[in-house]
Amino acid sequence: MASARSFGNYDLSSALADLIDNSIKARAHSIDIKCIRKDDGPEVRILDDGSGMTAVELHRAMRPASTNPNEERAPDDLGRFGWGMKSASLSQCRHLTVVTRQNGALSGASWNLDDIANWKMGVLDPDEIEAQVDQRLLERDGTEIIWSMCDRLSEYGQVGGRGFNDLVAHAQKKLSLIFHRYLGGEEGLRKLRISFNGSVLKPTDPFLRNHNATQAQPKEVLNFDGQPIGVQAFILPHYSKLTAGEHDQLGGEEGFVRNQGFYVYRQHRLIIHGTWFRLVRHGELSQLVRIAVNIPNALDAIWKITLDKADAQLPSGLKSRLKDIVGGLKSRSGKVFQSRGGRIREGTGKTSVWAKYVRNGEVRYYINREHPLITGMLEDEDRDRAKAFSAALGIIEDCFPIISIGEDYSSRPEMMNQGVLDRDRFLDKFDTALPSLLLHSGGDMKALRELLASTEPWASQADLVVKHLKDKGWW
Repeated sequence: MASARSFGNYDLSSALADLIDNSIKARAHSIDIKCIRKDDGPEVRILDDGSGMTAVELHRAMRPASTNPNEERAPDDLGRFGWGMKSASLSQCRHLTVVTRQNGALSGASWNLDDIANWKMGVLDPDEIEAQVDQRLLERDGTEIIWSMCDRLSEYGQVGGRGFNDLVAHAQKKLSLIFHRYLGGEEGLRKLRISFNGSVLKPTDPFLRNHNATQAQPKEVLNFDGQPIGVQAFILPHYSKLTAGEHDQLGGEEGFVRNQGFYVYRQHRLIIHGTWFRLVRHGELSQLVRIAVNIPNALDAIWKITLDKADAQLPSGLKSRLKDIVGGLKSRSGKVFQSRGGRIREGTGKTSVWAKYVRNGEVRYYINREHPLITGMLEDEDRDRAKAFSAALGIIEDCFPIISIGEDYSSRPEMMNQGVLDRDRFLDKFDTALPSLLLHSGGDMKALRELLASTEPWASQADLVVKHLKDKGWW
């Protein structure tokens, strides 16, 4: 039982997710999670309104490896090994208590790792149950799981500082993503309500399907080993079309590049995401590509679903078909970025970074000396530095790789991009340029705003620039 603490790679969110799987199997409509600070260590409670268990079923469920992973299961069964409740719980605590009610009959049992002798499981009497169970379970069927002695949720038994709060906040975000299809009632699923420390979780859709600029590809069903596998690809909007909240939601903690790739669902519950299964590399131009893959639990063994249901392996028989799908999507994703920062539009009243010279059949591109950042460098009080900068501009223009650009664009136009692909990088460069732009505007904020509205690349990203300046208190 002590060894079970190290089965899988559980953190708080994946451990809770394993218990929520059981609640879904029990046909629960509502789940209430509480992570409570206490002087003697954190306590976690998970209460559902599912069908509950009889005493015999509870005792069987408390046994290690209580089910055979090779047995055929109901299509909506999210379990597999018969270890989930035990391994997930004991990965976070040393004392696990389960109280359940079915048809009005209450029963309870517990495992205490500090008091195990001859594999004796604790069985709760009615007084013990009533003393510690949530009052709601005395009035209706369901199950409550209680974790105490949560040594894995504290450092040396201490719950002070930000560590505990950070764990809880991270778990809330992860559960909103893992169960977003259930929380939103998608795919014809029974809608699930999850309350976490009093806050009702809202679904986090990793594909932002309700956004007008999201490109949803047609759904495809692949037949594998006699079982259907649903596949649907999405190309996310360019960051300029996203609000700050939408961008942060889609980028997560690691950004767009790390979150591209396959999102594998097992019975509509997210198992793994942000991987290409080594079919292609993570890249800038494919950072907007996300592919949903939904597999039935009958293929668990073939996909090698892990004990903690946090990882899977792509079957070799699917690699070729999925690689073809990915190949076509990368080119479409590249088109989202095309011409985002390099097209020269004459007669628009906006100052471009590049300008074009056309005379007597000759076309030449040069850096626009009237751009405020360029002007500021050319008018530097240090004349030698200004001359050196002007010479550098001349060298860049003389060595402009026009032939290579033409060849690449004619053969691979979808891969061509010279604009900034990442919102945060765009804003970092903007912040660096702001002092020079403010100086060029004579320190006048109104003049600065007018300058930005008429100067590239900021004019093309007006909404983002305005929002950023408002956040800084400059608008």
